[in-house]
Amino acid sequence: MGAKPFKVASLEDDRRYGLAARSLEELVRKGCRKWQLPQKGCRVCLFEDGTEIDADYFYTLNDHCEVIILKEGQQWNGGLHYCINKVLNTFYANSEELTQIASQMLSDEKSFKKRVLLQNLIQKSNENISAENREDDLKWFEGLDLRFKTKSDYMRFSCGKRMRNYLTEVKNHGKILEGKMVNMYDAFVKQIEKRLKQSKFNGCYFDRTAIEKSRLCDNNGHFICQGSFDSISCGYDHSINPYSNKENRIIFSTWNLDHRIEKKRTIIPDIVKAVLNQNIDNDKVEKFYKHLFTVENLKLVHVVCHKKCKHNLSF
Repeated sequence: MGAKPFKVASLEDDRRYGLAARSLEELVRKGCRKWQLPQKGCRVCLFEDGTEIDADYFYTLNDHCEVIILKEGQQWNGGLHYCINKVLNTFYANSEELTQIASQMLSDEKSFKKRVLLQNLIQKSNENISAENREDDLKWFEGLDLRFKTKSDYMRFSCGKRMRNYLTEVKNHGKILEGKMVNMYDAFVKQIEKRLKQSKFNGCYFDRTAIEKSRLCDNNGHFICQGSFDSISCGYDHSINPYSNKENRIIFSTWNLDHRIEKKRTIIPDIVKAVLNQNIDNDKVEKFYKHLFTVENLKLVHVVCHKKCKHNLSF
């Protein structure tokens, strides 16, 4: 039998070479010589899907079959894995070039699924996660007040705004009370408000520059959904980095800080009971503050994981 021609690759470089061999042993020997690999433990796999080639399988392969030679300890998961890895490496090495190529492909692509993939790739390539100051990522700040000089400034404000909205809801409940209860309720809520102000409205939860134990994201600003109120974790692996681009910043506004023990159904009625029974010491202030405004009772959840049903949880 004459020598069989192959297109041979290696993890040692990106090029493929034409090699001819009469047996698997000869192919391994020539490949090792080409890339100066130790022959012991080397094996050959199909480039396409990573199937390992043995001596018998060797003779069934077509001419010019694409294979890859691996030294001991190396793994190969197939050509698709290789291509994706190449794209990822390009993404980090030269995202601008990748964006241009993807944009050109998008203009000609008719397939809806492929267009979505290209659009996502373009979006990811345009991320500027490391930028913090306004002048370094002007697009991220589009539509935001000029008083926000850094991304963390805005994200801290955004979280604080949510806390203020919760506080307003608690305050407004006093308007439906009657008699002495109105003043007593308002006075107690003001103590809770004072405690919230001391914590600077817990804006640190969304601030990637805050100390690690006080924020809900990593130091790059990446957030992970904590799952619905009755779950230990998110079953969908939802995650987002609102610091990356304008679109993610806007999408993140739809994520919820969900009260496990419900604000309307449980916490506010319990405040009313405490005021009615004049059980309103500093311990009660701290208790209601924590359940209204801290992660002791709040879970950050993607909108899909925000179950709008009765939680049936109490203190």
